[in-house]
Amino acid sequence: MNERAFFHDMTLDYLRPAEPDKNRKVDIRFRCRRAEASEIILVWKGERHPMTCSETSGEFDYYDASVNAGEEPASYYFEIEGLDGSFFYYDKRGAVTNIMESMNFKIYPGLSTPKWAKGAVIYQIFVERFCNGDKDNDVVSGEYSYYGRHVQKVEDWGKYPDPQYDFGEFYGGDLKGVMDKLDYLKDLGIDAIYFNPLFVSPSCHKYDTQDYDHIDPHFGKIVDDGGSVLGNNEHDNKKATKYIKRVTDLRNLEASDKLFAELVSEAHKRGIKVILDGVFNHCGSFNKWMDRERIYENSKGYEPGAYVSKDSPYHDFFAFTGDAWPYNPHYDGWWGYDTLPKLNYEGSKKLEEYILSIGRKWVSPPYNADGWRLDVAADLGHSQEYNHYFWKRFREEVKKANPKAIILAEQYGPAASWLRGDEWDTVMNYDAFMEPVTWFLTGMDKHSDEFKPTRIGNAREFFDTMLYIGGENFTMPSLYTAMNELSNHDHSRFLTRTSQKVGRSSTLMASSANTGISKPVMREAVMIQMTWPGAPTIYYGDEVGLCGFTDPDNRRTYPWGNEDLEMLEYHKKMIKIHKKHKEFSEGSIRELYADFNFLAYGRFNRTAASVVVINNNDYEVTKEIDVMPIGIPKDALLTQIMLTDGMGFIDNAVDVRVKDGILTVTVSRKSGIILRYDSTSPRSAEGFWADNFISFE
Repeated sequence: MNERAFFHDMTLDYLRPAEPDKNRKVDIRFRCRRAEASEIILVWKGERHPMTCSETSGEFDYYDASVNAGEEPASYYFEIEGLDGSFFYYDKRGAVTNIMESMNFKIYPGLSTPKWAKGAVIYQIFVERFCNGDKDNDVVSGEYSYYGRHVQKVEDWGKYPDPQYDFGEFYGGDLKGVMDKLDYLKDLGIDAIYFNPLFVSPSCHKYDTQDYDHIDPHFGKIVDDGGSVLGNNEHDNKKATKYIKRVTDLRNLEASDKLFAELVSEAHKRGIKVILDGVFNHCGSFNKWMDRERIYENSKGYEPGAYVSKDSPYHDFFAFTGDAWPYNPHYDGWWGYDTLPKLNYEGSKKLEEYILSIGRKWVSPPYNADGWRLDVAADLGHSQEYNHYFWKRFREEVKKANPKAIILAEQYGPAASWLRGDEWDTVMNYDAFMEPVTWFLTGMDKHSDEFKPTRIGNAREFFDTMLYIGGENFTMPSLYTAMNELSNHDHSRFLTRTSQKVGRSSTLMASSANTGISKPVMREAVMIQMTWPGAPTIYYGDEVGLCGFTDPDNRRTYPWGNEDLEMLEYHKKMIKIHKKHKEFSEGSIRELYADFNFLAYGRFNRTAASVVVINNNDYEVTKEIDVMPIGIPKDALLTQIMLTDGMGFIDNAVDVRVKDGILTVTVSRKSGIILRYDSTSPRSAEGFWADNFISFE
């Protein structure tokens, strides 16, 4: 048998419904080469179900079986016996000779991820560095002390971040600036914005939440600016000063919340969703519940913080040790940082209910956010048992408030135990996207801390990690909503990684992040990003050539007026291709060719197929690629819809003929090509889909 013709995945062409409810009838389809199979068995929950050949189309036979989804997770694979006496199993790895439980296909009845998020193009905004739309809400130099130093307002928008004190530097980016650029994002082709944290916090990054109930007025709106700037001693820092007035005055907080609601409304008018960052594992020592810096002490409307009083209503929100008085408590800090107190959920039902109410609040009217990105989500709680319990409750509460909300988590390492339909929808896809793409194209790690020459160009590692290790984590509903990033606020900018320069801005000059870079390699990466299953996520500025080492250098300001317009145009065209051709957002994927510094894969459905070819070599290569596995007819006509190489990029239509099922391509150095077959196009050769297509009901 020709095992390359075997195919099944959990897209709608092979599994209906693709997201079955509990106890729903499920139709499962398997494809093989025409007239080669003697018997195909679906092994469902250990039970063998003979499949029936219900359709023959072109080169393929299609076998079907129906089962009941039931209520519990279901695992399945296939047994294939050929007329020639050959025998294979088939799981997520493809045709194999042994069964591996972790690579079986899995259905979680009731699992459903939002339709809008599948293949959505997401744009991540680190608000403080994106655009300053309201200078009246800017942080004032010396307004307060943070980490023992007075915060600074940065007057030069183009200044590189301070590698030692970036978290206390403020350039003035805010929500009004985002609102001013919504039309830019619409024109770029963005479907959703993912915001880094917006809630009240003393840092520029705001991962040390001070008040979950309100948007930070420095991002929002300052109605009452009263008070004076902080003095230079600790005594002054405990008084009701400008910062305290700004972040505790209800008029400022309510005005900022209202502005956020307006931003979401304006984004929705443009068809753009909004995802918030939820930092629920820990808060900041500035938090009104802890109040270590005594910001809220004696302020109207605020209870004493747990650091201020042993009788604080928030005492159990944290895990304290020692009973010395006067109260000088020690508490559990995330990774030992006393500025990041870990929240003690197991010790406080009140805390649990409060955070759940926050989860509901911001996805409900009048704010209407479209979901949550969950910071260090696997760390929440003091045990895995509680962690899973909490995220089950969180999902239930958020989905009741907004059934179309997305819940995606930051996670390094295995995530399958959270992706069973009752906790997270999906994850930030580090392990099966950012890292393998970076390794293959640059040999770098995602922090630019290490370069490994043995990894660059390793196509076998690329596919094994992207398809197979990723396969252990994801079901289709989670994979097709996974956040596929090249860069973000925690890692170096991808364009800087292309220089293969090891270091950070604390050890190298920040300007060196801009040197030795390869824009052709960046364009290769973007081509993969826009054609791989998942939600391609652009970190603000990547689309215009922004560089930077790992944080804080990756948090440079957006270079308004100094954009790389060629890179911007390339992103626009690739986003348009991603959104126009449904195989990229909804279709199946198949490895086609793997060689040193060269790879090819196909994205396809029953009416169209695209071949993506990446040549990362420093020289031209010619390859013969078998395109039969993605259903392209033997003598089909393909159209080149994008070419990028060392000279730039073009999207002019160029026809390429397949001969006897083989696509011969010659590609120049550091290049990428997308070739597309469409059975419904009059330009295509006569194909079996056009003549023989029978719908799968």
